[in-house]
Amino acid sequence: MTAAPPVERLLDLGGLVAIVTGSSGTIGAGIARRLREAGASVVAHGRDAAALEPLLGDGVVVVLGDVERDAAAIVARALDTFGRLDIVVNNAGVQPVAPLTTLGNDDVAELLRVNVVGVAAMAREAATSMPEGGAIVNVASIEGLQPAFDHSHYAASKAAVIMHTRAAALELGPARIRVNSVSPGLIEAPGIEESWPEGVARWHAAAPLDRLGRPDDVADAVLFLASPASRWITGANLVVDGGVLAHNTW
Repeated sequence: MTAAPPVERLLDLGGLVAIVTGSSGTIGAGIARRLREAGASVVAHGRDAAALEPLLGDGVVVVLGDVERDAAAIVARALDTFGRLDIVVNNAGVQPVAPLTTLGNDDVAELLRVNVVGVAAMAREAATSMPEGGAIVNVASIEGLQPAFDHSHYAASKAAVIMHTRAAALELGPARIRVNSVSPGLIEAPGIEESWPEGVARWHAAAPLDRLGRPDDVADAVLFLASPASRWITGANLVVDGGVLAHNTW
């Protein structure tokens, strides 16, 4: 039986290599920084080169691309640069807001292509590139469990991510690849309180911990699921929402 790591090594990612998709966004950038702080070398993926630039530094490289179309190239960048791959965080996604009756088929198809097919593509490529095992962490949403108005296509995509996580955990477990998801609630972003004051107010009223989430709240949950601290956890969905889903709905 292998002994558990000492406490000081539970969140240590030293010597490991991680890909974080969607690192040009607020949450993705926070995840990339936190994994690097934990010792991992990081491939920070995104579509906006200028937004990725602040992440550059020792042990961090950036790669541009589309998570569905360029999944193989994103994984190859990790292997070519650092020689291995241990962690993939599927954070990239889109979140348009629109009433169901206004959504065209192309709108729905494009969202599902990025949010669901992109996750599946990255998982497929990672699974063939982790001969020593590893961890995949998918960033879903509480909307995969509880829908919101004008988010029918987004909520459906995140529900798919949660179920894909469970299915992938079954298939990849024999290869010692753990697959889990994180479902954040409303996370702070520049200007959100000015652009959506009524939504922020509703959130504060609903959250037992009485604040919006921060990118580091999500990043720390991802770090836990990517680390030796969660070595016997797979197929799980960790809700990070300040307690909002704990409320009864009637």
